[in-house]
Amino acid sequence: MKERTAAVTFKGNPLTLLGQEKRVGDTAPDFCVLDGDLAEVCLSAYKSKVCLISAVPSLDTPVCDMQTRRFNQEAANLPDRVAVLTISMDLPFAQQRFCSVAEIERVQVLSDHRKATFGEAYGILIKELRLLSRGIFVIDAQGVIRYVEYVKEITEQPDYETALAAVRELL
Repeated sequence: MKERTAAVTFKGNPLTLLGQEKRVGDTAPDFCVLDGDLAEVCLSAYKSKVCLISAVPSLDTPVCDMQTRRFNQEAANLPDRVAVLTISMDLPFAQQRFCSVAEIERVQVLSDHRKATFGEAYGILIKELRLLSRGIFVIDAQGVIRYVEYVKEITEQPDYETALAAVRELL
């Protein structure tokens, strides 16, 4: 598997990302993750929808919490043909608890903890921590990646406005 050394930092310390970096125009690789009921959910289930995928290291951290709440709020203004997903390595039970407390109702929160298929396929799995790095992917209804952001310093927030503009351009 491809390793990208010093691809991101955590509090200034370099970390290695596993997997191939994705670029605009790439076909979005399929992956399968778990929902809160431990059912497998694959990207292919969202065929014909625009998908905004928000990758976060852990929902139990302030920036990840903020990022998930922000996309939950923004999802209220998007049509049903847009799926907003948050994916982390958190256990599905912890994700359900977070969603309940934070009132996350418009974002589907999914866990990559079992096989890391999303993290590896999108080049966002942190080798040293076995967590996902922070990033955003927008995939069109034909399965092509139309926006990518790998947040260089994972303690910082992504560019919400540009990601949302990429989604709106596809509607």
